[in-house]
Amino acid sequence: MQRYEIATLSTAMGAAAKAAPAIEAFARDGTGRLLGIFYADIGTLNRVLVLRGFDTVSDHDEERERTLRASSPFGSGEWLTGLQLESYAPFPFLPPVQIGRFGPAYEFRTYVLKTGGLEPTIRAWETAVPERTKLSRLTVCLYGLDGKPRMTHIWPFSSVNERGQVRADSVAQGVWPPKGGPEWLTTDMQSTIVFPTANSPLQ
Repeated sequence: MQRYEIATLSTAMGAAAKAAPAIEAFARDGTGRLLGIFYADIGTLNRVLVLRGFDTVSDHDEERERTLRASSPFGSGEWLTGLQLESYAPFPFLPPVQIGRFGPAYEFRTYVLKTGGLEPTIRAWETAVPERTKLSRLTVCLYGLDGKPRMTHIWPFSSVNERGQVRADSVAQGVWPPKGGPEWLTTDMQSTIVFPTANSPLQ
C-alpha cells in the first residue's frame, strides 16, 4: 500500500460501539481498504481511530475528497464532536499491513521529528526492526505527509501488561530503541492504547 490514513473521530461518550457499523459501511463504499477501527482506552478518551490503506495516491486523494465533502463523515455525524484526517506513507522496508488477530491491545505511538530527521530515522529503524520484532509484532510504521514532520508506529500486544514487559525486555537486550534514532526525535510524543471494535479487521 502506498498511502495510509489515520482518522481520529472525537465522539460523544460511549459512541464507539454505535458508530462502528456506520464506519464500516462508509469505508466499504470508498476506494481504500478498512484495516482497523479502535476505541481509545488509555490516553485522550472518547475517540475512535480508523486506519485505512490505499493502493495508489489517487485512491487516497479520491477518498479524502469524499470524506471531507460527506454530510456525515464515516456515517457518524450524529456522534461526532470533531474529526482529524492524517495522511501517511509507510516506511519503505516494511510489508503492507496484514489484518488478523494480533492484539487486542494496540499502541498508536507518534513522535514529531527534528528537521531533516526522517531519512536517518528510516535507516535506523530498518537496521533495528528485525531484532525488535522477534519480541513482538509491528503492525506498521508510517511517516506523516501533512502537518508536522512525524512518524506513527502501531504495535499489537495481548495485554497492556505484555506491552510493558516487551518494552522492558527490548531495552534490556539492547535491541531498542534503534541506535541513533532518538537523536532525531523532539520531545513532542504521544501514545494511545486502543482496543478494536467487534467489526475491526485488525483484532
